[in-house]
Parts: sequence; C-alpha cells; structure tokens
Amino acid sequence: MSEQKHAVMLLAEGCEDVETVAPIDVLTRCGVGVTTISLTEPPIAMAYGGRLMTDGTIDSFDPESLYDAIICPGGRVNARSLAAHPKVITAIRHHFANGRLVAAICAAPSHVLGEAAGVLRGRRATGDPGFNDKLAASGASVTRERVTRDGNIITGDGPGAALPFGLAIAAYLVGSDATRPFAEKWGMPEFAEI
Repeated sequence: MSEQKHAVMLLAEGCEDVETVAPIDVLTRCGVGVTTISLTEPPIAMAYGGRLMTDGTIDSFDPESLYDAIICPGGRVNARSLAAHPKVITAIRHHFANGRLVAAICAAPSHVLGEAAGVLRGRRATGDPGFNDKLAASGASVTRERVTRDGNIITGDGPGAALPFGLAIAAYLVGSDATRPFAEKWGMPEFAEI
C-alpha cells in the first residue's frame, strides 16, 4: 500500500471562504491529507464571515519541509498577506524547485506565485480576471481557463472554480481513479484527469 499524499495550505486573514474549504473537502474525500497553516493565531476570519481553525501557524512552520503539494487560496487580502511573508515565498520556491505541486487560485496566482515567488515565468496560468495584467507581467501566459495545469503548477480562476481546482489537485496527487467518482457525481468529469 502506498503512503498517503499530503498537502499544506497556507492561509491568512481574508482568505476566500469557498476557495479554502472546497479544495480541503475534495482532497480529504480523495484520501489526501491536508495541513492548514495560518499567518496568525487561529481561528482566522475568512473573507465572507467564516472562521477557520488551522492546524498550526507560520511561526512553527518549516518552509523547507516538503509536502506533496503546497496550496494558496485566494481572497485579495489573503493573497497580499501571503505574498508579503518571507516563509511563504521560501516554501513555494522550495516546493517548486523540488518538483512538488504548487497550486493557487483567484488572486493568489498573480500575487503569490507570479509577482512574489516568481515561479510562473514561461508557464501557462489562470487567475482572477481582474489581475490578468499582473499575471501576464509575471511572465505567465494567461489562459483564462477555469483551471490550468502546466507541469507541477495548477491555478484556478476564482470561487466558481473551487471544486474543479480541488479535483485537479487531487487528480495530480492520487490519480483519476480517486477523483472520477466525485467529478462525475458533481457534473464536471473533465476535471478528473486534468
């Protein structure tokens, strides 16, 4: 039996509710463990009123510990906070350089992966359409797709892509056999094998 895949999600106050919770839900349904790390003590306030207890804080997080995936949800305030934190950027660059999955949705692809971490140069990516100029300025080829995968990078365009984004991450980590039942049940079979 293979070892369980494990992802870390980095969060700050103002993270977009559905972009945070939906990928966690999809990943755990597909057998992927998820650890949530916040920049401040939990619970953190999400963008639309939700409150989330995280597993730990950035103070005790080792940015050079490798997970199978590192995930950044959107929310403009969240994305700006993540982009400004040195440990977050170190962790993203470390995962990227070691061939691990790096995933971000909504404002996080442009702010965190592109502008701050610099891992999107020459890559296809999508994100919040309001930040397409910022995404392009980071060197990314903007696809305007709901979800885009380019090698070990997966990006999503916004709240409506939260489930497909989660499915794409799960498919990357554990394969389409685990994701297909959920993708078909939810009417989005094209995201079982992205």
